[in-house]
Amino acid sequence: MRQNDKILIIIGLVAGMVGMVGMVGFIGQGNVRHVSIFWTEKVEQTIVFQEIDGETQIKAIKGVKGDNNPTLISRTSFAYVLTVINNGTTHHRLYIDGFNIQTDLLEPGQNDTITIYPDKEGEFTYYDKRQYLEPLGKIKIFSVVPSDEFTGVWKDLI
Repeated sequence: MRQNDKILIIIGLVAGMVGMVGMVGFIGQGNVRHVSIFWTEKVEQTIVFQEIDGETQIKAIKGVKGDNNPTLISRTSFAYVLTVINNGTTHHRLYIDGFNIQTDLLEPGQNDTITIYPDKEGEFTYYDKRQYLEPLGKIKIFSVVPSDEFTGVWKDLI
């Protein structure tokens, strides 16, 4: 092999590596994707209205832990999707104070889904809103931030 051939091979390898790094950088910046790779974060929960001993109660079905009239939990900057089902014998409407959002007036057997985009922390009361507001439970919104325990370069990575 001659000296010129060795130089051409080295130039070819360097050009190939530079080209590959350039392609990875270009593609990695999202310049060739036809769809976004990031999904909107959301919290989904399902609750039901029911009557127990003549009292209206909320019971958790999906994504909620607790007994009757549970504390609903979500976080800021996430879509909070709440499905409400009326398993009771009368009309019900769920109203969340602080967000001024409510379901439709639900007849027995009907359901409705509401979506909230919480932008503030706090504890808010949810009600059965028919002729008057009947408080049932709380919804807590938390802000989740990275840990402050890491230092140096590790803190910058989270």
